[in-house]
Formats: sequence, C-alpha cells, structure tokens
Amino acid sequence: MDIADQIKAIEEELSRLNVTLIAVSKTKSNEEILEAYHAGQRAFGENVVQELVGKQEALPKDIEWHLIGHLQSNKVKYIAPFVALIHSVDSLKLLKEIDKHAKKNNRVIDCLLQIHIATEDTKFGLDHVELIELLRSDEFRQLSNVRIRGLMGIATNTSNTKEIKEEFRELKSLFNGIKVSFFTDAEYFDVLSMGMSSDYKIAIEQGSTMVRLGSTIFGSR
Repeated sequence: MDIADQIKAIEEELSRLNVTLIAVSKTKSNEEILEAYHAGQRAFGENVVQELVGKQEALPKDIEWHLIGHLQSNKVKYIAPFVALIHSVDSLKLLKEIDKHAKKNNRVIDCLLQIHIATEDTKFGLDHVELIELLRSDEFRQLSNVRIRGLMGIATNTSNTKEIKEEFRELKSLFNGIKVSFFTDAEYFDVLSMGMSSDYKIAIEQGSTMVRLGSTIFGSR
C-alpha cells in the first residue's frame, strides 16, 4: 500500500474509535509528508527540533506540528512560535522554559507530561511521585502560557504483549487519577498519547486517545 492508502485505511480504523492519528514524519522527506498531507493528514510528529523547524518552513502552513521527541530547554525558542503540541515535557524546568517562550510569542502552548512507564532506563519521563510534586508546586500554578492537555508514555520495547498492556493500563489509570485530582473541571485535559506502530492496537484497547505512527504509514526506514 502506498502512503495515501495507508493514511486512509488507518484513519478509517481510528475515527470509529475516536482516536487521533499523529503521523511520525521524522527522517521522512518533504515529498513523503506531502503525500500524506494530500491524503488528508494534517498532524505530524517530529523528534528533532532542527528537522521540525526546517519542515515547518518548507511545508504547508496548515500542518499541525507535534514535538514528540526529547526536548532540551535551549531548543524551546525555535519551536515556540508554531508548535501545536509538545508530547515530551518531563520536568518543571522545561515547562517553565516553554511558558517563557510562549509568553514572548503571545500564545499558550499545549503540552503533555511524559510519564516513564517502560522498564528501560533509556526512556525519559516523570515517575508518579515527580508528576504529583510538579502539579502541586506553586511554580507550576504560576505558569500562565502553557496548558496541560494530558499525559504521554512509551511502553517497553518488547514482544511481551502482557507487559506492554500492563504499562499502558497503568498509565491510563494514572491519567484518570490525575484528571480527578487536578483537572476535574478542565475539559481540555483529554489527551492520552500512547501507542506507536508496534503496539498501538494494545494502546487503544487500554484507552489511548492519540497514537503516533511512523512505519505503519511510511514503511520501515
């Protein structure tokens, strides 16, 4: 199947389930992205700030760009003018930096807090205690130009589906708890970004509202 056919098939599957598709376009050419774009896809996810900025400048302006990779504080200023959603906020320090640059650009930037759910140490993210501490802190309450839309997590890279399912289930349960405790009246707190090409079906079963698919759409690298 070509890129356009894949987009249409996946969109059909996901729209029935009310799940948003982020097409992961890292390392993909502008031509490949445009193929997905012309098939109706508008939300694209990038890992590297430099690559994201280059593509944003070159491609149609109604594309909604998501930063899904680890973000360093000193790179925030480059994406602050246009980024639609930052999936990978893993510290108060980073959140404060995003808030600062959002202010400078006179906008509110939507963010997800990344939670460490995998067994690998290499994955970034807050643990449960750090998450609660961040949300309870006075410093967090003073931020006026960021909006926490939900949580994001990356499961362990394993063929053990039981393990993946448990990690996603735990994140969904944490999401529900955080919603009740901190965002009861916030209708905008509605995004649970979990699931990639290898495990998105499990993620959806466990309550994901947003999946990040690369190879499923564009083919393997």
